Amino acid sequence: MELLQGRAFDELFHNFAADAFHLEVQDSYHTPDEAGPFQLFLNGDPDDFAWHQPWLQLIRETTGSGKQIRRARVVTVPHGDYTRWGLTVAPHNIAAGEEIRWLPRHCIRPDELTADDYWLLDDALVVFTVFEPSGQFAGGAATTDPTIIRRCRNVRDRVWDLAIPHHEYVQNRASL
Repeated sequence: MELLQGRAFDELFHNFAADAFHLEVQDSYHTPDEAGPFQLFLNGDPDDFAWHQPWLQLIRETTGSGKQIRRARVVTVPHGDYTRWGLTVAPHNIAAGEEIRWLPRHCIRPDELTADDYWLLDDALVVFTVFEPSGQFAGGAATTDPTIIRRCRNVRDRVWDLAIPHHEYVQNRASL
């Protein structure tokens, strides 16, 4: 595996050909970049989402060129604060062109998931997201190992089939 950091990680999103899929399996992330906006949410204060604009711009540029970016979030029900916040942030990602689905953790067996979050790019590259103990994003561990790619592709297909599109999930989450 190769550790991709900074610009090398960012370039992944400029260089894939057609499809980028992100699986998130953690119930919360404690990245310093999100601490302020998350605290605003917890306090019930408004957020201008300026912190999120670089990602949203990248999504707009990428999907505007015909590429697809999909994200599936496996979450525990009832939702914790971080998931509730994620539900309020997701519409911004969706408006920029990202497709987001949610999968209640109890709807899938643990052995059908990976233990770590990852990006699967064009079914040819897996990049596991790496966080420092402090929660700071450290980059991605990239591999083209065909066995790992096959496993991540199978997990993606299973999760994506079971996951609920954002708008449906929000409408029906009380029944989950």
